Amino acid sequence: MDILQSKLCDIQGRLFEMSADKEYDSVTFIKQFMNSNLAHNLDSEYNRMQWAGEEYLMEELADECAQLLTHHGTLFTKDELFWMGYIYRYWHFYTGEDSRKIYKQAPVETMKINYYMFHTMSPEMAIDDLKEIYKQKKS
Repeated sequence: MDILQSKLCDIQGRLFEMSADKEYDSVTFIKQFMNSNLAHNLDSEYNRMQWAGEEYLMEELADECAQLLTHHGTLFTKDELFWMGYIYRYWHFYTGEDSRKIYKQAPVETMKINYYMFHTMSPEMAIDDLKEIYKQKKS
């Protein structure tokens, strides 16, 4: 992973953290983000959004999903949110899969359930285990 990719993982982690400050329902926020045009743009080989900070990305997502983001629902901890945001972006760089495909394999509920076991693992190991859980559920 190069330095830009690493920075994008951190930015996405901080974006997810920021959703708690905005009091967005965590489940809704993560689902909407992972299926958004914004996430698709971040998946691109090059897109101007990759140079934006988390504050700007939050504004873009709020504009795109204004009717769908809800306040005062389930709020995850900032540690959980950062890890989820970081791992989802790392997953893209690790496998080349896009955010929508990643989310189908590891929806927010799967990430939440496995956080306590996986957050201390290397990102690659956590992603491999999440992919294995998905494969087992499919069969």
